[in-house]
Amino acid sequence: MTDLKQYKAKRNFKKSGEPEAKIKKSDGKKLIFVIHEHWATNHHFDLRLEMNGVLKSWAVPKSPEEVNDEKTKRLAIEVEDHPIEYANFHGEIKEGYGKGSVKIWDSGNYQLKFKDSKMIEVILHGKKLKGNYVLVKTKYGNKPDKSWLFMRVKK
Repeated sequence: MTDLKQYKAKRNFKKSGEPEAKIKKSDGKKLIFVIHEHWATNHHFDLRLEMNGVLKSWAVPKSPEEVNDEKTKRLAIEVEDHPIEYANFHGEIKEGYGKGSVKIWDSGNYQLKFKDSKMIEVILHGKKLKGNYVLVKTKYGNKPDKSWLFMRVKK
């Protein structure tokens, strides 16, 4: 189920400068994705895929750049959904949860090839990441219920 309650609960929009939480209905155009580089408590990247009117989001601790080689897997921790407007967000989160600098590392459109509770397969059409990628649910790490692996796959 798609819902922005967790996103709203973690933020004071008047102080953080982040977009407020609104679910958008699809306009029939191509689905968007964005990868934010985020300098917060820990430097990381946020992978976001438009699904059901929100951006489904994962924190990726290491750069996704090497994922282009089809051998590298990146841990991706599922985090709260973000509003579609967050795709264009960059700048400084001034206060509270996620405080720090955010920039758009890559963005573009994507095609959803497959999705179930354990795997999401997409074709990314970004400036840096292009091709077939998957997110696969795993039990790895200190948040096994939220842990995924992000990797490139052959067609």
